[in-house]
Amino acid sequence: MKYILLVGDGMGDTPVPSLADTTPLEVARKPAIDALARRSRPLLVQTVPEGYPPGSDVANLSLLGYAPERYYTGRAPLEAASMGVEIEPGAVAFRCNLVTVERTGDGRIIMLDYSAGHISSDEGRILIEAIQAECGTDHLRFHPGISYRHLLLRQGEVDGLVTVPPHDYLDQDVTEFYNRYATVPDLQQVMEQAAAILSDHPVNRERARRGQLVANGIWLWGEGRSPDMEPLREKYGVSGSLISAVDLLKGLGVCSGLRVLEVEGATGYLDTNYQGKAQAALAALEEDDFVLVHVEAPDEAGHQGKVEDKVQAIEDFDKKIVAPIVQTMEERGEDFRVVITMDHYTPLARRTHEDWPVPMIIYDSRGVSNPLSRPYTEENVKRAVAERGEQPVSGPRFFQAFIDPGQEAD
Repeated sequence: MKYILLVGDGMGDTPVPSLADTTPLEVARKPAIDALARRSRPLLVQTVPEGYPPGSDVANLSLLGYAPERYYTGRAPLEAASMGVEIEPGAVAFRCNLVTVERTGDGRIIMLDYSAGHISSDEGRILIEAIQAECGTDHLRFHPGISYRHLLLRQGEVDGLVTVPPHDYLDQDVTEFYNRYATVPDLQQVMEQAAAILSDHPVNRERARRGQLVANGIWLWGEGRSPDMEPLREKYGVSGSLISAVDLLKGLGVCSGLRVLEVEGATGYLDTNYQGKAQAALAALEEDDFVLVHVEAPDEAGHQGKVEDKVQAIEDFDKKIVAPIVQTMEERGEDFRVVITMDHYTPLARRTHEDWPVPMIIYDSRGVSNPLSRPYTEENVKRAVAERGEQPVSGPRFFQAFIDPGQEAD
Protein backbone atom coordinates (compact mmCIF):
# COMPACT_ATOMS: atom_id res chain seq x y z
CA MET A 1 0.00 0.00 0.00
CA LYS A 2 1.22 3.49 -0.90
CA TYR A 3 0.10 6.55 1.06
CA ILE A 4 -0.08 9.97 -0.64
CA LEU A 5 -0.88 13.18 1.26
CA LEU A 6 -1.55 16.16 -1.06
CA VAL A 7 -1.85 19.51 0.74
CA GLY A 8 -3.15 22.66 -0.94
CA ASP A 9 -2.06 25.15 1.70
CA GLY A 10 -4.85 27.53 2.73
CA MET A 11 -7.31 26.42 0.00
CA GLY A 12 -10.34 26.80 2.25
CA ASP A 13 -12.36 30.00 2.16
CA THR A 14 -15.68 31.67 2.86
CA PRO A 15 -18.14 32.91 0.20
CA VAL A 16 -16.55 35.67 -1.89
CA PRO A 17 -18.81 38.47 -3.21
CA SER A 18 -16.92 38.76 -6.50
CA LEU A 19 -17.48 35.02 -7.06
CA ALA A 20 -21.26 35.36 -6.63
CA ASP A 21 -20.94 34.40 -2.97
CA THR A 22 -19.22 31.11 -3.69
CA THR A 23 -15.76 29.99 -2.60
CA PRO A 24 -12.67 29.50 -4.78
CA LEU A 25 -13.01 25.73 -4.24
CA GLU A 26 -16.57 25.88 -5.56
CA VAL A 27 -15.75 27.81 -8.76
CA ALA A 28 -12.34 26.34 -9.57
CA ARG A 29 -12.21 23.77 -12.37
CA LYS A 30 -10.81 20.72 -10.60
CA PRO A 31 -11.98 17.59 -12.44
CA ALA A 32 -9.34 15.29 -10.95
CA ILE A 33 -10.14 16.21 -7.35
CA ASP A 34 -13.90 16.09 -7.88
CA ALA A 35 -13.69 12.69 -9.57
CA LEU A 36 -11.79 11.41 -6.52
CA ALA A 37 -14.23 13.07 -4.14
CA ARG A 38 -17.17 11.12 -5.52
CA ARG A 39 -15.34 7.92 -4.57
CA SER A 40 -13.75 9.12 -1.32
CA ARG A 41 -14.52 9.23 2.35
CA PRO A 42 -15.18 12.78 3.62
CA LEU A 43 -13.66 13.90 6.89
CA LEU A 44 -13.34 17.06 8.97
CA VAL A 45 -9.98 17.37 10.71
CA GLN A 46 -9.17 19.78 13.53
CA THR A 47 -5.57 20.49 12.61
CA VAL A 48 -5.18 23.36 15.09
CA PRO A 49 -5.95 22.52 18.72
CA GLU A 50 -7.70 25.11 20.86
CA GLY A 51 -5.32 27.77 22.10
CA TYR A 52 -2.70 27.27 19.40
CA PRO A 53 -1.90 29.73 16.59
CA PRO A 54 -3.54 28.67 13.30
CA GLY A 55 -0.29 28.60 11.37
CA SER A 56 1.08 26.16 8.84
CA ASP A 57 3.57 24.96 11.44
CA VAL A 58 0.91 23.73 13.88
CA ALA A 59 -1.48 22.54 11.17
CA ASN A 60 1.03 20.51 9.15
CA LEU A 61 2.59 19.05 12.28
CA SER A 62 -0.90 17.81 13.09
CA LEU A 63 -1.52 16.49 9.55
CA LEU A 64 1.67 14.42 9.87
CA GLY A 65 0.27 12.77 12.97
CA TYR A 66 2.13 14.69 15.68
CA ALA A 67 -0.01 16.24 18.41
CA PRO A 68 0.95 19.95 18.62
CA GLU A 69 0.20 19.89 22.35
CA ARG A 70 3.21 17.60 22.74
CA TYR A 71 5.57 18.52 19.91
CA TYR A 72 5.09 22.17 18.95
CA THR A 73 7.89 24.52 20.04
CA GLY A 74 7.59 27.28 17.41
CA ARG A 75 7.88 27.81 13.68
CA ALA A 76 11.45 29.01 13.36
CA PRO A 77 13.07 25.83 14.80
CA LEU A 78 11.44 23.81 12.02
CA GLU A 79 12.81 26.17 9.40
CA ALA A 80 16.24 25.94 11.03
CA ALA A 81 16.10 22.15 10.70
CA SER A 82 15.31 22.52 6.99
CA MET A 83 18.23 24.86 6.47
CA GLY A 84 20.65 22.60 8.33
CA VAL A 85 21.15 25.27 10.98
CA GLU A 86 21.85 23.82 14.41
CA ILE A 87 20.18 25.58 17.32
CA GLU A 88 22.73 25.44 20.09
CA PRO A 89 21.71 24.94 23.74
CA GLY A 90 20.40 28.19 25.16
CA ALA A 91 19.63 29.66 21.72
CA VAL A 92 16.27 30.72 20.31
CA ALA A 93 15.48 30.71 16.59
CA PHE A 94 13.40 33.49 14.99
CA ARG A 95 11.88 33.54 11.53
CA CYS A 96 13.23 36.70 9.88
CA ASN A 97 11.08 38.12 7.07
CA LEU A 98 12.30 40.74 4.66
CA VAL A 99 9.33 43.11 4.60
CA THR A 100 8.14 46.37 3.11
CA VAL A 101 6.87 48.86 5.66
CA GLU A 102 5.81 52.49 5.58
CA ARG A 103 7.08 54.77 8.31
CA THR A 104 4.66 57.67 8.64
CA GLY A 105 5.46 61.21 9.70
CA ASP A 106 3.81 60.68 13.07
CA GLY A 107 5.98 57.66 13.90
CA ARG A 108 3.62 54.86 12.95
CA ILE A 109 4.68 51.74 11.03
CA ILE A 110 2.37 50.23 8.41
CA MET A 111 2.96 46.67 7.12
CA LEU A 112 2.71 47.03 3.34
CA ASP A 113 4.05 43.61 2.32
CA TYR A 114 5.23 40.64 4.39
CA SER A 115 7.40 39.37 1.49
CA ALA A 116 8.98 42.54 0.07
CA GLY A 117 7.20 41.85 -3.19
CA HIS A 118 8.15 38.15 -3.11
CA ILE A 119 11.78 39.15 -3.39
CA SER A 120 13.96 36.61 -5.18
CA SER A 121 16.16 34.20 -3.23
CA ASP A 122 19.31 35.67 -4.73
CA GLU A 123 18.34 39.21 -3.73
CA GLY A 124 17.22 38.06 -0.28
CA ARG A 125 20.48 36.25 0.32
CA ILE A 126 22.54 39.33 -0.56
CA LEU A 127 20.52 41.51 1.82
CA ILE A 128 20.63 39.07 4.73
CA GLU A 129 24.37 38.56 4.26
CA ALA A 130 24.81 42.34 4.35
CA ILE A 131 22.89 42.51 7.63
CA GLN A 132 24.94 39.63 9.06
CA ALA A 133 28.17 41.32 8.05
CA GLU A 134 27.22 44.53 9.90
CA CYS A 135 25.14 43.21 12.79
CA GLY A 136 26.10 39.59 13.33
CA THR A 137 27.88 38.58 16.53
CA ASP A 138 28.39 35.42 18.57
CA HIS A 139 25.11 36.43 20.22
CA LEU A 140 23.10 37.15 17.05
CA ARG A 141 23.52 35.29 13.75
CA PHE A 142 21.49 35.68 10.54
CA HIS A 143 21.11 32.80 8.07
CA PRO A 144 19.77 33.30 4.52
CA GLY A 145 16.87 31.15 3.34
CA ILE A 146 14.50 31.31 0.39
CA SER A 147 12.92 34.49 -1.03
CA TYR A 148 11.80 36.62 1.93
CA ARG A 149 12.07 33.78 4.50
CA HIS A 150 15.24 33.86 6.59
CA LEU A 151 16.44 33.01 10.08
CA LEU A 152 17.95 34.68 13.13
CA LEU A 153 19.52 32.74 16.02
CA ARG A 154 19.83 34.54 19.33
CA GLN A 155 21.50 33.31 22.49
CA GLY A 156 19.47 33.74 25.68
CA GLU A 157 15.89 33.84 26.86
CA VAL A 158 13.23 36.13 25.40
CA ASP A 159 10.70 35.81 28.19
CA GLY A 160 7.72 38.11 27.80
CA LEU A 161 8.25 38.85 24.10
CA VAL A 162 5.13 38.10 22.05
CA THR A 163 5.65 38.34 18.29
CA VAL A 164 3.13 38.19 15.45
CA PRO A 165 3.36 36.97 11.85
CA PRO A 166 3.55 39.92 9.43
CA HIS A 167 1.19 38.29 6.93
CA ASP A 168 -1.61 38.65 9.48
CA TYR A 169 -1.41 42.46 9.40
CA LEU A 170 -1.15 43.52 5.76
CA ASP A 171 -1.93 47.21 5.23
CA GLN A 172 -2.36 47.60 8.99
CA ASP A 173 -0.66 49.64 11.69
CA VAL A 174 1.92 47.36 13.36
CA THR A 175 3.54 50.01 15.57
CA GLU A 176 2.33 48.32 18.75
CA PHE A 177 3.85 45.01 17.70
CA TYR A 178 7.08 46.64 16.55
CA ASN A 179 7.46 48.40 19.89
CA ARG A 180 7.41 45.06 21.68
CA TYR A 181 10.95 44.41 20.48
CA ALA A 182 12.03 47.26 22.76
CA THR A 183 11.55 44.81 25.65
CA VAL A 184 14.59 42.96 24.25
CA PRO A 185 17.03 45.82 23.57
CA ASP A 186 19.40 43.93 21.28
CA LEU A 187 16.50 42.90 19.04
CA GLN A 188 15.22 46.46 18.81
CA GLN A 189 18.74 47.63 17.98
CA VAL A 190 19.32 45.05 15.27
CA MET A 191 15.96 45.77 13.62
CA GLU A 192 16.81 49.47 13.47
CA GLN A 193 20.31 48.75 12.17
CA ALA A 194 18.92 46.41 9.54
CA ALA A 195 16.50 49.08 8.32
CA ALA A 196 19.41 51.50 7.94
CA ILE A 197 21.48 48.96 6.00
CA LEU A 198 18.57 48.14 3.70
CA SER A 199 17.57 51.75 3.07
CA ASP A 200 20.33 52.44 0.56
CA HIS A 201 21.44 48.96 -0.45
CA PRO A 202 22.16 48.48 -4.19
CA VAL A 203 19.67 45.60 -4.37
CA ASN A 204 16.90 47.89 -3.19
CA ARG A 205 17.99 50.73 -5.42
CA GLU A 206 17.72 48.40 -8.41
CA ARG A 207 14.33 47.07 -7.27
CA ALA A 208 13.05 50.63 -6.94
CA ARG A 209 14.37 51.44 -10.41
CA ARG A 210 12.36 48.50 -11.78
CA GLY A 211 9.23 49.67 -9.96
CA GLN A 212 9.32 46.79 -7.46
CA LEU A 213 8.74 46.90 -3.73
CA VAL A 214 11.90 47.33 -1.69
CA ALA A 215 12.87 45.27 1.34
CA ASN A 216 13.22 48.11 3.83
CA GLY A 217 12.90 46.19 7.08
CA ILE A 218 13.10 42.83 8.85
CA TRP A 219 10.37 41.27 10.97
CA LEU A 220 11.15 38.68 13.64
CA TRP A 221 8.56 36.10 14.69
CA GLY A 222 7.82 32.38 15.20
CA GLU A 223 10.49 32.03 17.88
CA GLY A 224 11.26 28.74 19.59
CA ARG A 225 13.73 26.02 20.50
CA SER A 226 14.43 22.68 18.79
CA PRO A 227 11.56 20.14 18.96
CA ASP A 228 12.08 16.54 20.06
CA MET A 229 10.19 14.35 17.56
CA GLU A 230 10.50 10.60 16.99
CA PRO A 231 10.72 9.58 13.32
CA LEU A 232 7.53 8.78 11.46
CA ARG A 233 8.85 5.25 10.87
CA GLU A 234 9.02 4.63 14.61
CA LYS A 235 5.76 6.38 15.39
CA TYR A 236 3.56 4.98 12.60
CA GLY A 237 5.63 2.37 10.78
CA VAL A 238 5.90 4.19 7.44
CA SER A 239 8.89 5.63 5.62
CA GLY A 240 8.72 8.26 2.97
CA SER A 241 9.48 11.64 1.46
CA LEU A 242 8.28 15.22 1.59
CA ILE A 243 8.18 17.75 -1.24
CA SER A 244 7.68 21.47 -0.62
CA ALA A 245 9.17 24.82 -1.57
CA VAL A 246 8.80 26.09 1.99
CA ASP A 247 11.50 25.74 4.65
CA LEU A 248 8.88 25.21 7.35
CA LEU A 249 7.56 22.07 5.66
CA LYS A 250 11.04 20.86 4.84
CA GLY A 251 11.92 21.25 8.51
CA LEU A 252 8.95 19.11 9.46
CA GLY A 253 10.29 16.52 7.07
CA VAL A 254 13.74 16.61 8.66
CA CYS A 255 12.36 16.39 12.21
CA SER A 256 9.99 13.53 11.33
CA GLY A 257 12.69 11.51 9.56
CA LEU A 258 11.30 11.91 6.04
CA ARG A 259 13.52 12.37 2.99
CA VAL A 260 13.22 15.98 1.89
CA LEU A 261 13.31 16.09 -1.90
CA GLU A 262 14.57 19.25 -3.55
CA VAL A 263 12.80 20.23 -6.76
CA GLU A 264 14.47 22.80 -8.97
CA GLY A 265 12.16 25.74 -9.64
CA ALA A 266 9.91 25.14 -6.62
CA THR A 267 9.07 28.67 -5.49
CA GLY A 268 6.05 28.48 -3.21
CA TYR A 269 3.93 30.58 -5.56
CA LEU A 270 2.02 30.39 -8.87
CA ASP A 271 5.23 30.02 -10.85
CA THR A 272 6.37 26.94 -8.94
CA ASN A 273 7.55 23.81 -10.76
CA TYR A 274 4.39 21.72 -10.42
CA GLN A 275 5.53 19.13 -12.95
CA GLY A 276 8.81 18.66 -11.12
CA LYS A 277 6.98 18.14 -7.83
CA ALA A 278 4.64 15.53 -9.30
CA GLN A 279 7.49 13.67 -10.98
CA ALA A 280 9.53 13.69 -7.77
CA ALA A 281 6.58 12.29 -5.82
CA LEU A 282 5.99 9.50 -8.31
CA ALA A 283 9.68 8.60 -8.37
CA ALA A 284 9.73 8.50 -4.56
CA LEU A 285 6.72 6.20 -4.45
CA GLU A 286 8.64 3.57 -6.39
CA GLU A 287 10.50 2.84 -3.16
CA ASP A 288 8.76 4.75 -0.36
CA ASP A 289 5.55 3.91 1.49
CA PHE A 290 4.52 7.52 1.91
CA VAL A 291 4.89 10.90 0.26
CA LEU A 292 3.62 14.36 1.20
CA VAL A 293 3.37 17.00 -1.53
CA HIS A 294 2.75 20.52 -0.26
CA VAL A 295 1.68 23.42 -2.52
CA GLU A 296 1.94 26.88 -1.00
CA ALA A 297 0.36 28.99 -3.76
CA PRO A 298 -3.30 29.03 -2.54
CA ASP A 299 -2.16 30.32 0.86
CA GLU A 300 -0.01 33.06 -0.63
CA ALA A 301 -2.91 34.22 -2.81
CA GLY A 302 -5.20 34.21 0.23
CA HIS A 303 -2.79 36.38 2.22
CA GLN A 304 -2.64 38.86 -0.63
CA GLY A 305 -6.41 38.88 -1.11
CA LYS A 306 -6.06 37.94 -4.80
CA VAL A 307 -9.23 36.08 -5.81
CA GLU A 308 -8.19 35.12 -9.34
CA ASP A 309 -4.79 33.92 -8.15
CA LYS A 310 -6.36 31.69 -5.53
CA VAL A 311 -8.72 30.11 -8.05
CA GLN A 312 -5.80 29.58 -10.43
CA ALA A 313 -3.69 28.04 -7.64
CA ILE A 314 -6.43 25.49 -6.91
CA GLU A 315 -6.85 24.68 -10.59
CA ASP A 316 -3.09 24.23 -10.99
CA PHE A 317 -2.99 21.98 -7.90
CA ASP A 318 -5.69 19.81 -9.49
CA LYS A 319 -4.29 19.70 -13.03
CA LYS A 320 -0.56 19.56 -12.32
CA ILE A 321 -0.31 17.69 -9.02
CA VAL A 322 -3.42 15.61 -8.31
CA ALA A 323 -4.24 14.47 -11.85
CA PRO A 324 -0.80 13.18 -12.91
CA ILE A 325 -0.09 11.50 -9.56
CA VAL A 326 -3.43 9.69 -9.39
CA GLN A 327 -3.38 8.72 -13.07
CA THR A 328 0.13 7.26 -12.84
CA MET A 329 -0.65 5.36 -9.63
CA GLU A 330 -3.70 3.84 -11.31
CA GLU A 331 -1.59 2.84 -14.31
CA ARG A 332 0.95 1.18 -12.04
CA GLY A 333 -1.79 -1.00 -10.64
CA GLU A 334 -0.62 -0.75 -7.03
CA ASP A 335 -2.95 -0.31 -4.09
CA PHE A 336 -2.78 3.25 -2.86
CA ARG A 337 -4.56 5.73 -0.65
CA VAL A 338 -4.55 9.46 -1.37
CA VAL A 339 -5.68 12.38 0.77
CA ILE A 340 -6.70 15.76 -0.62
CA THR A 341 -6.74 18.44 2.04
CA MET A 342 -5.70 21.87 3.17
CA ASP A 343 -3.79 22.51 6.37
CA HIS A 344 -5.98 25.45 7.39
CA TYR A 345 -8.30 28.05 5.87
CA THR A 346 -6.87 31.32 4.51
CA PRO A 347 -10.00 33.36 3.68
CA LEU A 348 -9.53 36.11 1.12
CA ALA A 349 -11.68 38.47 3.19
CA ARG A 350 -9.43 38.02 6.23
CA ARG A 351 -6.07 37.53 4.49
CA THR A 352 -4.93 35.40 7.42
CA HIS A 353 -5.39 31.89 8.77
CA GLU A 354 -8.38 30.43 10.58
CA ASP A 355 -8.40 27.43 12.91
CA TRP A 356 -11.64 25.86 11.64
CA PRO A 357 -11.75 22.09 10.98
CA VAL A 358 -10.53 21.46 7.45
CA PRO A 359 -12.50 19.47 4.84
CA MET A 360 -10.62 16.38 3.67
CA ILE A 361 -11.22 13.42 1.38
CA ILE A 362 -9.52 10.02 1.62
CA TYR A 363 -9.52 7.88 -1.52
CA ASP A 364 -8.66 4.17 -1.45
CA SER A 365 -7.98 2.45 -4.78
CA ARG A 366 -9.64 -0.69 -3.39
CA GLY A 367 -12.89 1.18 -2.80
CA VAL A 368 -14.57 3.24 -0.08
CA SER A 369 -17.93 2.51 1.50
CA ASN A 370 -20.43 5.39 1.68
CA PRO A 371 -18.32 7.86 -0.35
CA LEU A 372 -18.89 11.61 -0.58
CA SER A 373 -20.51 11.30 -4.06
CA ARG A 374 -20.22 15.08 -4.54
CA PRO A 375 -17.55 17.57 -5.63
CA TYR A 376 -14.92 18.52 -3.08
CA THR A 377 -15.97 21.80 -1.44
CA GLU A 378 -16.03 23.12 2.08
CA GLU A 379 -19.80 22.91 2.36
CA ASN A 380 -20.18 19.49 0.70
CA VAL A 381 -17.74 17.87 3.11
CA LYS A 382 -19.29 19.59 6.14
CA ARG A 383 -22.76 18.47 5.08
CA ALA A 384 -21.68 14.88 4.41
CA VAL A 385 -19.90 14.58 7.76
CA ALA A 386 -22.96 15.99 9.57
CA GLU A 387 -25.28 13.59 7.72
CA ARG A 388 -23.19 10.69 8.99
CA GLY A 389 -23.40 11.96 12.56
CA GLU A 390 -19.62 12.33 12.74
CA GLN A 391 -17.50 14.97 14.46
CA PRO A 392 -14.16 16.54 13.52
CA VAL A 393 -11.16 14.40 14.44
CA SER A 394 -7.64 15.43 15.44
CA GLY A 395 -4.73 15.31 13.06
CA PRO A 396 -3.02 12.37 14.79
CA ARG A 397 -6.26 10.39 14.77
CA PHE A 398 -6.72 11.10 11.07
CA PHE A 399 -3.16 10.06 10.26
CA GLN A 400 -3.45 6.80 12.17
CA ALA A 401 -6.62 5.93 10.24
CA PHE A 402 -4.99 6.99 6.97
CA ILE A 403 -2.01 4.65 7.24
CA ASP A 404 -4.06 1.85 8.88
CA PRO A 405 -7.23 1.35 6.78
CA GLY A 406 -8.57 -1.06 9.39
CA GLN A 407 -8.89 1.79 11.87
CA GLU A 408 -11.73 4.29 11.96
CA ALA A 409 -10.94 7.98 12.43
CA ASP A 410 -13.74 8.63 14.88
